[in-house]
Amino acid sequence: MQQAEIKFEREDLEGLVAVGTYLAEAARRMGIELAVEEFDETEYAIVKISRGSELLSAPTKTEIENLSDERLAGGERFADQAKIERAGEITIMTTKKQEPEKPEYEAKREAYRREFEELPLEKKVASLVELESIALSETLSFVINSPYKIVGALMDVLAEFGLKMEADAKNQARPAEHRTAEDDGQPSDGEKNKSRKTTRVKKSEPPSPSV
Repeated sequence: MQQAEIKFEREDLEGLVAVGTYLAEAARRMGIELAVEEFDETEYAIVKISRGSELLSAPTKTEIENLSDERLAGGERFADQAKIERAGEITIMTTKKQEPEKPEYEAKREAYRREFEELPLEKKVASLVELESIALSETLSFVINSPYKIVGALMDVLAEFGLKMEADAKNQARPAEHRTAEDDGQPSDGEKNKSRKTTRVKKSEPPSPSV
């Protein structure tokens, strides 16, 4: 299997990935969370190719429609649209990810933590004991009322369904230029020919006259 050497400059990380891998998938494998930009209410992770752009697939229709000629010429690509097609060295510069604002529950949690720190020791201990009692009571209630076999079977079904959904989502997320008939659930030419062969029935010969 051919491999390409990929390096993420900002994160100072590098590694080998198989030819046929999308840049977004390579980033995920290396634990890199890419910054996204919104185009017509759709978010795309954008990276800049510093070296090795010739080793990638050509810009897709989606990229051409959303990225200006200047940005494409500057090496910018949608990470989930750019696929490694040849072995070699690829260097990528990611966009610095902006820190999201703290959601409301985070602010409340921080306020509760400060409030708890200001309590005297006796009240701190009492609050912790009360919380432990509540958690233990809810856990015991769940265990007693849960039919183990049904829960186990349900989890297996959900896991299998989740894997299928994940595989379907990956296929649908691929650019149209990179999809095959099999990805869209259509039988390949080989399967069509095989199907035709199996449906043919050999006509029986009429019995020869007895002498």
